[in-house]
Amino acid sequence: MRLATLHVRDPLRWLRLGWADFVRCPRIGLFYGLCFFTMGHALLAVFQAAPAYVLALSAGFLLMGPFLCLGLYDASRALELGLRPSLRRSLVAWRPTLRTMAIFAGLLLILEMLWGRASLVVFAISFNTMPSTEKLLTQLFNAGNLEFLITYTVVGGLFAGLIFVTSAISIPMILDREADAISAGLTSIRACLENPGVMLGWGALITVMIVLAMLPWFLGLLAIGPVLGHATWHAYRQIVPTSA
Repeated sequence: MRLATLHVRDPLRWLRLGWADFVRCPRIGLFYGLCFFTMGHALLAVFQAAPAYVLALSAGFLLMGPFLCLGLYDASRALELGLRPSLRRSLVAWRPTLRTMAIFAGLLLILEMLWGRASLVVFAISFNTMPSTEKLLTQLFNAGNLEFLITYTVVGGLFAGLIFVTSAISIPMILDREADAISAGLTSIRACLENPGVMLGWGALITVMIVLAMLPWFLGLLAIGPVLGHATWHAYRQIVPTSA
């Protein structure tokens, strides 16, 4: 399958198209935005109760996000075909590809479990006891913990990168073409390897937007989450041409 060659400005075009889709079906977008908002507060609760798991469980956004966006992909596809998007239909968009989606989710879950184990190992090596949840950030972001911060960030970045590369366009492709999990994952990896600069920029843009959306009590996720979901559909549409 021949994949498109991307331009550095394409991610911004995907965002514009994603915003246009969000405006055209706001009810669907806000429903899924509320789901992202709830996930954000769940992550905050984990941070307060078990800080060692935060980086690993943040993979839940990378793992659950694309699957949660299935409904947004379905809505964007409906708009593309000139149909009226339906929230009810978006909620069951996974049914035709349930088995394939389950296999792909299993692959990503393995990566998340490895990420969680690696994070705990880094904590165990760096600290004799788990840091207290009181003034946790002050304790962790201490000049004396620079080696821990670097190692923790590198480990997290490695696993986050693996998950992103594998799932960048995989799930829209499974939904649209009913491709098998391995083919979809390999196509996503190919897309990232053939357009490393653009896809790295896209991943960085997603990360920055999600972080900014989290700052005001995760309220930004109500809009940013669905816009990124719609934008991912348009990224897939450009990377894997309809005629391919």
